[in-house]
Amino acid sequence: MATSFSVSLLKFSQNPNTTTTTTTTNTLSFPQPNHYFSFRPTNPYLPRFFTTNENGNASFDNSHPRFSRSHGLSSLPLSTNHYEFFDNSSEVELRVHLKDQNVRSSKDVFVDANETSLTIRALNSGSPTTLIETNRLFDRVKPAETIWLIDDDQLVVILKKQDPDLKWPDIMESWESLTVGSSQLLKGASIYIVGESTNINQQVAKELAVGIGYTPFSTKELLENFSKQTIDSWVLSEGSDSVAEAESAILESLSSHVRTVVATLGGQQGTSRRADKWRHLHAGFTVWLSQTEAIDEESAKEEAKKHVQDGGSGYSKADVVVKFQGCDTDHHAKSLAQACLSALKQLILADKKLPGKKSLYIRLGCRGDWPNIKPPGWDPSSAGDGVSPATFFRH
Repeated sequence: MATSFSVSLLKFSQNPNTTTTTTTTNTLSFPQPNHYFSFRPTNPYLPRFFTTNENGNASFDNSHPRFSRSHGLSSLPLSTNHYEFFDNSSEVELRVHLKDQNVRSSKDVFVDANETSLTIRALNSGSPTTLIETNRLFDRVKPAETIWLIDDDQLVVILKKQDPDLKWPDIMESWESLTVGSSQLLKGASIYIVGESTNINQQVAKELAVGIGYTPFSTKELLENFSKQTIDSWVLSEGSDSVAEAESAILESLSSHVRTVVATLGGQQGTSRRADKWRHLHAGFTVWLSQTEAIDEESAKEEAKKHVQDGGSGYSKADVVVKFQGCDTDHHAKSLAQACLSALKQLILADKKLPGKKSLYIRLGCRGDWPNIKPPGWDPSSAGDGVSPATFFRH
């Protein structure tokens, strides 16, 4: 069975407030095109545009029927200084305030919508002004079905969602929208940060837990509180295998918990570096954090694929991989946490049954049969039980 995960690449600039994030989803078993691509529609499919007359009726330059404004919106508007946002099940509505823009007609407005991006510009006294510009919509839309109109002092943009079941907290994918929208995706499933640095794992786990309202845990803190010594001194006195065994016991205890973010040990000391110790890590969504020298998402993806081929357990077993440049995590922990949520969102939207499957895996005892869950009563120590390795147990 093919192993699929998301790869995110973060580029940290010298300005701690500026971070570039690119995310891609790839199937590692064989090369195939990226599933999340955007395109620019050709002229016949450009967004349709509307204006309203003095009676409030909408009309446009083709023989389309009258546009009827949506009612009964299922969520309250998200208001900023510039726009209001509504989610109406199969479509989202964006209302951009034009009161201070001196827009005279629809000819002064430019709306460009692609699958994952949106640009809105207006001529203000003859000078172009960017009102909205994002290359990361919260999810994908159908650009050919985009419509817009000018209603009094507002520009109204209607975008058709590709996934009508996904609730959008905002038009853009941001830290705020991801943290608000995570509950409908994760459904209480825990998250395990299993990167290469213990310190980075802890910082990112804390940011994630605070953001999504989960309980944070650090296996390093739990182990040191239990042993009354530092991890380094424990390794020196008893070896890294002893530490890994102790961490594995803690992960077994935490595996039955929900709504937690667990930071694990990094380096060669922890459980995540041992392929035979992932049994209880699979109880939640695992995120492998890895520093890289890659300069773009394709390079990051190829680097991850190479690590999988070389037998790196973190890459081959983790649900998602987040690669980042630089090591100044004091300023960028939240950016890393955002990349984790973004990659997890893509992973779950590609297979919405994953959170339920994690729950089933826990209920059956975290026997190590992830992702091919065997029927109840399966014994992982029995090799001749007559159950095919490809057998799935469907709950």
